[in-house]
Amino acid sequence: MEIIAFIIIILIASILQTSTGFGFSILATPFLLLIFEPIEAIQINLILSLIISSALIMKIRKDIDFGILRRFVGGSVLGLPVGITIFLLIDINSLKLGVSLLILVLTIMLILKFRINQNKTRDLLVGGLSGSFTTSIGMPGPPLLLYFSGTDTKKEKLRGTTLAFYLFIYLVSLIIQVIFAGTNQTIWVSSLWALPLVFAGLYLGQLLFKRINQNVFRIFTYIILFFTGIYLMIESLGGL
Repeated sequence: MEIIAFIIIILIASILQTSTGFGFSILATPFLLLIFEPIEAIQINLILSLIISSALIMKIRKDIDFGILRRFVGGSVLGLPVGITIFLLIDINSLKLGVSLLILVLTIMLILKFRINQNKTRDLLVGGLSGSFTTSIGMPGPPLLLYFSGTDTKKEKLRGTTLAFYLFIYLVSLIIQVIFAGTNQTIWVSSLWALPLVFAGLYLGQLLFKRINQNVFRIFTYIILFFTGIYLMIESLGGL
């Protein structure tokens, strides 16, 4: 039964990540935690997310906004240690509850047509938030999704820039995890077994990306943000 669950989780999450540029961590991590120990679920997620981004990066490089990408990376370098500090000092469930409420409120504002203008300062700030989210709750995606949705970014640019940023942020996070938390054989063997599923998801996700228009893409974004907010809220309340 666990094998079937693993197949479904990885395949669907890979399709989502490939077709939208986000979603693997958001969708896969909660369900992988039902099968694996936390350190195993997190590292499997990081490894597979890296593989997906690496496999797509040459194909989507023309869609990357390198100016925004550089500022995201620069901001995240400052945000990563901030996230670790927050993780060590603040109760994790209280942190998750606060983040979940923020995501839900901002998503509702986006649905109600709240929009912001993209600029260099905001790029750095969003990169910093994403870095701090990565090392505190293991989810770099929500700040990027909220920002790109609020600036009405085209789906091609959103996917390309986000996946390129994930190459950096997930690699750094994986190195930090292995150094400070260690690793084990289960993580790498499970990741190896997941590769055929990831590549199937890459193929199917590419087909889906070509078929969804900007409005459908935006609806996908809102659904994923709501899922993230509600998941974090339920998880935090269960631990309080």
